[in-house]
Amino acid sequence: MTWKRPARLPALLLSLSLLLTPAARALTPEQAGQLLTDYYIDDVPHSVLEQPTISQMLELLGDPYTQYFTAEEYRQFLGSMVDIPIVGTGVSVLTTQDGLLLLRVFSDTPAAEGGLLPGDLIVEIDGKSTSGDNLLLAASWLQGEEGTQVTVTYLREGVRHTVTLTRRAITIPTTYTELWDGHIGYIDCDTFGGDTLEHFLDGIETYDSQVDHYIVDLQNNGGGEINAAMSAAACFTGPALMTYFLDGSGEVTSYGSQLESQTIYPAIVLTNGETASASELFAAAIRDNNAGILVGGRTFGKGVAQIIFDEESYPDYFSDGDALKVTTYRLYAASGTTAQTVGLLPHLLVDPAIASDVAVLLSGTAPKTDTQGTLRIDFGWRWYVDVETALSADCRPAFVALLEALPETVRILEGTGGADGWADTSAADLAEAYGLTEYKARTFSDIAGSPYQAQIQQLATYEILLGDGTGAFRPTEGLTRAQLCALLAQALSCEADTGSSRFSDVSADSWYCSAVNAMAVMGLVEGVGGGRFDPDAPVDHQQFITIMGRLAQKLNLFLAQVTEEQAAEGLSDPALADYADWAKESAWLLALSQQGLVGNTINLLWAPLEEIAPTAAATREEAAYLTCTLLSYVGFLPV
Repeated sequence: MTWKRPARLPALLLSLSLLLTPAARALTPEQAGQLLTDYYIDDVPHSVLEQPTISQMLELLGDPYTQYFTAEEYRQFLGSMVDIPIVGTGVSVLTTQDGLLLLRVFSDTPAAEGGLLPGDLIVEIDGKSTSGDNLLLAASWLQGEEGTQVTVTYLREGVRHTVTLTRRAITIPTTYTELWDGHIGYIDCDTFGGDTLEHFLDGIETYDSQVDHYIVDLQNNGGGEINAAMSAAACFTGPALMTYFLDGSGEVTSYGSQLESQTIYPAIVLTNGETASASELFAAAIRDNNAGILVGGRTFGKGVAQIIFDEESYPDYFSDGDALKVTTYRLYAASGTTAQTVGLLPHLLVDPAIASDVAVLLSGTAPKTDTQGTLRIDFGWRWYVDVETALSADCRPAFVALLEALPETVRILEGTGGADGWADTSAADLAEAYGLTEYKARTFSDIAGSPYQAQIQQLATYEILLGDGTGAFRPTEGLTRAQLCALLAQALSCEADTGSSRFSDVSADSWYCSAVNAMAVMGLVEGVGGGRFDPDAPVDHQQFITIMGRLAQKLNLFLAQVTEEQAAEGLSDPALADYADWAKESAWLLALSQQGLVGNTINLLWAPLEEIAPTAAATREEAAYLTCTLLSYVGFLPV
């Protein structure tokens, strides 16, 4: 594995897959095969290169991110990452049975000039009702030819108003900034493209003197250009190393931004399952540089990047305006950890539907003279919650979600009065004190006596461990091979096709088939021979350590590198004497390879190697401990 810093960053795109339609192909299969051979991240099987058409080649390759674009598809793809020009009034609406609810009124548009505001309900357009069966059609009535007029009737606080607007050409930005509650800068970013950085800079310049927190909404942002995402993140991080690229030859290139930070205030990044690719790099940059926190759901899990080849780069191949997008790099955050498959875990794992409400609660202004009525949460930054607001009917669900999502390791303080009066408390104590009967702690009923209670609790908070379904975890019981696969599949958010089983003794309709398949696909587990998996067999310590060592190398670039470069010389360590040859490398990696700042050895296992009997059965609590320490060490667990 070799390392270098780039002279410049290639035109990399991290978009989600598109639905392609059949069309004439200007690129020939032979040319496509040559590009795949030269640039694809992995070796391309001969069976792929032998296919008679490009569509058959890419289908057999099985990579949803390597795609062929016709000229029209390529134009649409590029257009999806820039601001959208339309002729209309300049509003974003939500269709409801009662009419069109205004979610957003864009500035310098006919709607803004006509006095429309978010929360208004449009009930008629040109005298036609917008309710009932007209919902989808009604939204289109706001658009039309430039210079034409449209009469809009809306309700505001139950009062009926009518205004006539003149349609004109406007541009709906892919990123825009609003001021919330007079002190929060809300930045909604739908994609990362050529306009993104300018929008971030303009929004921060406009509102920075009024705000003390930023909320960056990346929910449903499927990605875009790496350059744009990293530059936007630098608005909060300042100059920083942000990502590593690993190509098919094993060469690693580091990349960062030199842009100075544009604000001293933190960013709360909103995420969900459709926050993907370049958005995940933005979120990881905020996390790894302690420029804020992530709130919402686990992200999509795309840790590969593509280069687009088109007429500019290969004029002899693409003479018809078409293009080929090829996966060329694996991506790692500054911490060395990939989002591929596993995604990013937010600091506060909450329902994405109320993530913005939780973020607003966290954005309270620090009390200056009296702490009474304020909560302080020390989680990277100091976050302040106004108790009266939190207990209001509108905010109560978000407050409960916040308390349930807070790890036990995070310090929570309650204001006792004066300028600096604070007393330590806990989420459970606050829920009891404020009568939050709907509060449900993410924990297990039987872990109080475990020496690894803290690690089990940490995994429970992030819903990595789900227990046995009765509220118990059964920490001292052993693990079968199937149960270990289920635990890891839950931790890694892995899914695999359950249409068929990879092993003769794993039924396709068994509860663990999907997990076993997923772990086998990742290369973490293998069969026992003869096409069998032996799912009910117990897992011993050296088997478990071996599987976790493989996982460590897949999750983290630095652990993979140290294994490749130094494992051979470390296998003679006397502490490994009792381990089977096939287990020594993983045992060395997890227990002996890592050093702290003062030269101390960092052991990720639950005990020194000499105290772990290699062939003794691994327990559920030991599995939880190592899972927690490994995920924390590589930066996947936020705390």
